[in-house]
Amino acid sequence: MQSDLVVIGLGYVGLPLALEATRSGLTVTGLDANAAMVDVLNEGRSHVDDISDAEVSWMLSENFAATTDPSCIADSSTVVICVPTPLRKDTTPDLGAVKSAAASIGDHLAPDTLVVLESTTYPGTTDDVVRPILEARSGLVAGVDFNLAFSPERIDPGNPHFTLRNTPKVVGGYTDACTQRAEIFYRKVVDVVVPTVGTREAEMAKLLENTYRHVNIALMNEMAVFSHDLGIDLWASIEAAKTKPFGFQAFYPGPGVGGHCIPIDPNYLGYAVRNLGYQFRFVELAQEISGRMPNYVATRAQAALNADCKSVNGSKVLLLGMTYKANISDERETPSRPVAAALLEMGADLTYYDPFVDSFDIDGVSLKAAADLQSAVADADLVILLQPHDCIVDSPALGAATRILDTRGALTGDNVERL
Repeated sequence: MQSDLVVIGLGYVGLPLALEATRSGLTVTGLDANAAMVDVLNEGRSHVDDISDAEVSWMLSENFAATTDPSCIADSSTVVICVPTPLRKDTTPDLGAVKSAAASIGDHLAPDTLVVLESTTYPGTTDDVVRPILEARSGLVAGVDFNLAFSPERIDPGNPHFTLRNTPKVVGGYTDACTQRAEIFYRKVVDVVVPTVGTREAEMAKLLENTYRHVNIALMNEMAVFSHDLGIDLWASIEAAKTKPFGFQAFYPGPGVGGHCIPIDPNYLGYAVRNLGYQFRFVELAQEISGRMPNYVATRAQAALNADCKSVNGSKVLLLGMTYKANISDERETPSRPVAAALLEMGADLTYYDPFVDSFDIDGVSLKAAADLQSAVADADLVILLQPHDCIVDSPALGAATRILDTRGALTGDNVERL
């Protein structure tokens, strides 16, 4: 099928792009190596929180189709790579999916095609990793025979206010002409396009955004620890500080950091910096501080139970909200997992409640799920709020809890202790 756009990778980044492009009247093909996912989409079912089954069915009725066949690339004027970029166990970047996508594109690349990498990575990936693969396998030259650019994804799952359409889109090309070609394409899909100097600057912009968040969240996490020891309500201090109309942006502590961006992206920048022989001490320190928070939560749980003359061992502990973010089902890098692991190691009789999560495994062991919030709360020696889903924090059932440890600053009451 002749198409205006092929999106490679139909996850939390690729599927929203495919939807918005379809809404813009483009003919879109979604390409993914996961045959089961492709079948689900072609049946009109969504696997992404922000996209409904009805929207997928509408896409299919318009100009969208999903496939596992990379030959579709040859018939498209634009190809966007939206594949995962996880970390290896040694925290170095795993670009396997990016390289595989680039190889598939190179095998089918036609002259004058625009190729855009959206997957988060370290500066230099587009020019030094993707470009050589494309050129070697196609025999074409970037900036001469085809256009190459990087545009960082800015998808924020569960955000009702900022979608792909109304979030400014940064683009940086291999050449000025490549940047202009990418601008022309994205102006069809988003409201505002922001061109920058080149691919490296666009790659760095993404890492800068999330490293900024990572460092500031870590600062609040560290302050939460000693504020508790000093008898200071840090949450109240943050609310007071953010009344200043300039020079301050509010960040909040929590049980750790989750999702793809905050725990993962700064490692890409750290990797690039280490290759230059430098230490990225801010990022390393932020990772160390936030990495300690799950154990700190377990320690606070122990202290809360001790206040009631109970030990963690054998106590009934209920965890509320297991995803990495409120009101979505995404569990990627969720800090709830290491919190639960620490409590299990301490001997807690652990149960969780989360209507967004059907099952929750820790090292291959399934955690007990509570079917009913009210009875689970009433039965628990300690309730720990890990993720403030609206359906949880708005429930009157929490009023019956003996004691609540709130790691998100979302609750008030005589039975609530904040992190």
